[in-house]
Amino acid sequence: MIDLSIVVPLYNEEDNVEPLCRRLYETLRRLPHSWEIILVDDGSTDRTWSVATPLLSEIPYLRLIRLRRNFGQTAALSAGFHHARGAVIVTMDGDLQNDPEDIPLLLERMDPDTDVVSGWRKDRRDPLLTRRLPSRLANFLISRITGVYLHDYGCTLKAYRRDVIQHVHLYGEMHRFIPALASWVGGRVREVVVRHHPRHAGKSKYGLARTLRVLLDLITVKFLLHYSRGPMQMFGKIGAIFALPGLCLVAFMVLAHLSFRLFGTSVGGDLIKRPFWVITSFMLIAFGVQFISIGLLAEVQIRTYHESQSRPTYFVREILASEDRRRNSRQHSLPEKMP
Repeated sequence: MIDLSIVVPLYNEEDNVEPLCRRLYETLRRLPHSWEIILVDDGSTDRTWSVATPLLSEIPYLRLIRLRRNFGQTAALSAGFHHARGAVIVTMDGDLQNDPEDIPLLLERMDPDTDVVSGWRKDRRDPLLTRRLPSRLANFLISRITGVYLHDYGCTLKAYRRDVIQHVHLYGEMHRFIPALASWVGGRVREVVVRHHPRHAGKSKYGLARTLRVLLDLITVKFLLHYSRGPMQMFGKIGAIFALPGLCLVAFMVLAHLSFRLFGTSVGGDLIKRPFWVITSFMLIAFGVQFISIGLLAEVQIRTYHESQSRPTYFVREILASEDRRRNSRQHSLPEKMP
């Protein structure tokens, strides 16, 4: 166990990986903590890996993880979390839009009452229509639905306490929801303004095409945060919305029929003679029964949900590490408040 791990997912960042590592090293070497840098090559098709490997002989405490193919940023971060040894894990993008000089700021905000420090790119240097506006809408929706209010869920520059992040399971596009998922396991989240720089090299991997996937994963997060311990609470409510009107309609038709039989007058007139209402009432009841049945099945499934996820979200091709040249080999521990 060491004090600090820096996890950086990379995909086709051949022009950024070397200056990123050097800037990280210049920042981290001034910190009074033990640290490591973990670069996760998410199946890059350019020279990212070949550019990064020579840095092992120049930069200490550097570890490279190469995935077999492009599994996505969430899987790359999950791989970094799995191999990180730090008591605090800091994540950042590999395109140099996040500033390594902001890492001490995140650590400064990591007080004893905080488990997650999330960066806020207040002065964001991205296109307005394709990046900033969709991001603002997504941040609003995520904050309202999850109940964890942040200005910038999409900022990768975040710091996590290890004892919180190790209980968060990631898949799909879940990396942007980590603060909300961390709060679900009891983590306390704080936000801090960080710098953001324009991209100088390479191409952005984000776009409007990812919006639909994010929205679908947001529905999943809503379920996990509020109904994973009792899915019947969600499916049962939906079933009740369908079943109760159907039952009321059936009860009304039965009363109308009895009224006609006993008193010769029909409360509903010709309503009960129309097959449309009979079909509608029984369809509503059938829909309600179906949703309640789904809730029962989900209740059974959720009992073994996390344990059954034995299939990994990534596969490692190889791992390389620079020589560990630490003078002090004792086990390090992170203080409750980092200076």
